[in-house]
Amino acid sequence: MLSKPAVLFFWILRILAALILLQTLFFKFSAAEESVYIFSTLGMEPWGRIGSGIIELIASILLLVPATTVIGALLGLGVMSGAVFFHLTRLGIEVKNDHGQLFIYALLVFFSCAILAWSYRRQLFVVPPSGFGDHR
Repeated sequence: MLSKPAVLFFWILRILAALILLQTLFFKFSAAEESVYIFSTLGMEPWGRIGSGIIELIASILLLVPATTVIGALLGLGVMSGAVFFHLTRLGIEVKNDHGQLFIYALLVFFSCAILAWSYRRQLFVVPPSGFGDHR
């Protein structure tokens, strides 16, 4: 059983990651200039923009459901690993004079999801209750 401060801490991480992921969806799905620029630079426009947006939407929902937190965290970690990688290799920390804001958001989601994935890793190995799938 987790203490109240621990529960609060994990909920803050979940909400922080989910809000950042959800907030960026508007820009991805509306083909905002900055989003199109990023994925054009990476040679992944439009499928990369739309595809990563769909994965981020799924991850943000899964993060907020206690039973699926670890799956959402792993999805978020995967997508943000790509974002951090491309910021460090092809895009740069600052994109279109954003003062590094997108990179900082990617790092916040990355570390939040890393902590959540590690903390909730036991959810991956849950054994179903006895009788599950029992076809007598």
